[in-house]
Amino acid sequence: MKKIILGLSALCLIAFTSCKEDATKKISETNVAKAAERDAVASKFPVLTFDKKEHDFGEIESKTQVETVFKYTNTGDAPLVITDIKSTCGCTVPKDWSREPLAPGAEGQFSVKFNGSGSNKVSKTINITANTENGRESVKITAFVKPDPNKPKPAQS
Repeated sequence: MKKIILGLSALCLIAFTSCKEDATKKISETNVAKAAERDAVASKFPVLTFDKKEHDFGEIESKTQVETVFKYTNTGDAPLVITDIKSTCGCTVPKDWSREPLAPGAEGQFSVKFNGSGSNKVSKTINITANTENGRESVKITAFVKPDPNKPKPAQS
């Protein structure tokens, strides 16, 4: 057993001492230039800028469907790709956004439909998944939902 440990120790000593090459001599100027160019491009992200971050529908009757449009602009330096837009619940449905890349400076839009469920002050968040630096942006809709006048009142005792 001692011979095996001694043999492995000698092998490790030879392996570590034979690697005396200077690693800095292996660096090529062309590789450094390519890496710098790649890193400069990688730091450019699209920026999703909205015309409004929140829309208030005001007072609406219960179960009344309302809709709004959120307009956005790519104010960044790279093409914007929106991969998904989701709401925090099924009562709010985002739709009609382009899945095509949006060039820097170009504009787009999507609509959000709210079915009027809930009561009193209602606030819903719509999450946008895109290739921005954060990876996720959000907008909000709010409304004050008045009770349904046709809904039967609970029996009082």
